[in-house]
Amino acid sequence: MAPQSTSRIFGLSREIMESPDSSVVYEDWAARYGPVYEIPVVFGRKKFVLTDPKALVHFYQSERSVYVRTAIADFLSGKLYFGRGVLWAEGDMHKRQRKALTPAFSNAAIRRLTAVFYNSTYKLKSFWDPTLESAPDGAIIEVQEWMNRIALDSIGIAGFSHDFRYLEGQQSAVTTAFESLQATRTTFLSELIFMLAFTFPFLLSIPTPRMRLFWELRRSLNVIAERLLAKTRDEQENNVAEGLTDKSVIGLLLKAEVPDAELYMTQEEVVAQVQCSPFGRWVQRISLSNFANPNLPGYETTSVSLTWALIELARHPEMQDKLREELTRFGPGDPTWDQLVSELHYLDALVLEVLRMYPPLPEALREAAQDDVIPLGTPIVTPSGELVSSIAIAKGSVILAPTRCINRSEALWGPDAKEFKPERWFEVKKEMKFPAKDLQGHHHLLTFHDGPRTCLGKSFALAARHFIVQFLISHPRRNSQEYKAALFVLVRNFVFEFPDGPGTKIETHTTIIPRPKVVGQSGAKVPLRVGRVE
Repeated sequence: MAPQSTSRIFGLSREIMESPDSSVVYEDWAARYGPVYEIPVVFGRKKFVLTDPKALVHFYQSERSVYVRTAIADFLSGKLYFGRGVLWAEGDMHKRQRKALTPAFSNAAIRRLTAVFYNSTYKLKSFWDPTLESAPDGAIIEVQEWMNRIALDSIGIAGFSHDFRYLEGQQSAVTTAFESLQATRTTFLSELIFMLAFTFPFLLSIPTPRMRLFWELRRSLNVIAERLLAKTRDEQENNVAEGLTDKSVIGLLLKAEVPDAELYMTQEEVVAQVQCSPFGRWVQRISLSNFANPNLPGYETTSVSLTWALIELARHPEMQDKLREELTRFGPGDPTWDQLVSELHYLDALVLEVLRMYPPLPEALREAAQDDVIPLGTPIVTPSGELVSSIAIAKGSVILAPTRCINRSEALWGPDAKEFKPERWFEVKKEMKFPAKDLQGHHHLLTFHDGPRTCLGKSFALAARHFIVQFLISHPRRNSQEYKAALFVLVRNFVFEFPDGPGTKIETHTTIIPRPKVVGQSGAKVPLRVGRVE
């Protein structure tokens, strides 16, 4: 049994694309047709949708060897945007490039980056303070714009020692392109082109206004990549940047560029890594974000997740109270790095719940490079009436893993799966009672992908979210140790709330990836009232 096509040309593609929340559509079909089913798409093509945990584990573990990017993703990544970097590579090339970059995202490396997150949040605080001092009853601040700025500056400095100075309002070709892409809503024409591009990838070469923005962004990123590499080469030659060139992203790339390096990369590959890493990773997501796979944290994903965290804090003042209570247990001192990682349990639960409810990349799409058999945890009934515990996948078949649907599925997470409930993670860590326990992603989530292409920058992304969310609810003490591994309890001084109350409606603003917006706002804007605690 499977959903029936409603269009000879588009299949069910338009129903999915025009749905306010495609994850609900996929979940409804799973309830009716089983946890693995096939749907018709453009020009009579079909794709398998997987929501069965056992099938998903097999799918992700086989990704490098069996399930690869679709032709459109290959065209976008390798030819139009960021060249032959780790996002484009497959097989042994992907394994080699990923291995060369992995040390830059180790726990030890992320620990050394805490000063970057702290410095960015101090800057943010310095811009907010004057406004709040002149508004005793609180000031209305459009928080999503500030989350964009802090995310881009933090990732630029931490990854490549390049400060966009976006927090300070400085514009560049990159920030201008980002803003233009975010401000431009998808049109029917652009959606039509992307739907047809699954069959005819060359359509993405049409110089539409949107595609010109992408090309301009690539040109800007290429200029930055070349400048960064040249600057670091010069510093190496003059023994200026030994610490920088040890295990940072830029340092590892330069080491890999040496012809006799153990994990050699060509100059083309090195430049591609810089372009497709945190600066530009999200651009591949376009409006049909299922082309891409979430390998690196990215500016867009971090800023969207942080905005959702603030939305939920504003919706639930009691959550701010719980965070305030947890953080004040540290007394007058600052938490250490280890305490931030292991002792802030409610903050950790809040971050996990944001990742569960609002994965920036809502789905992952792959193509079978060879015939395969996918095992099922729950048997399904075939159109012929046969009960089967596995499905045969022919070479060339398209497979979809609807991440948002899986993360929110009541069948996998229980009847309260669609509620924002950080407390669920205390139970999950004690004993996971629902079928989602069989998923092998980060805490049973697929937000960071899974298998050999799991998010390389997962630790980076989690650290950024923890530190910046920590800032937003904590107040750094004024002392000389500006870069101490903690920011303390802003929640005792500030509160976040919606100007029109916690019932304020939020909707999706679709640009590159879905962004939250307050209903009635022009563009992806989330204004909150920020005030001092009495």
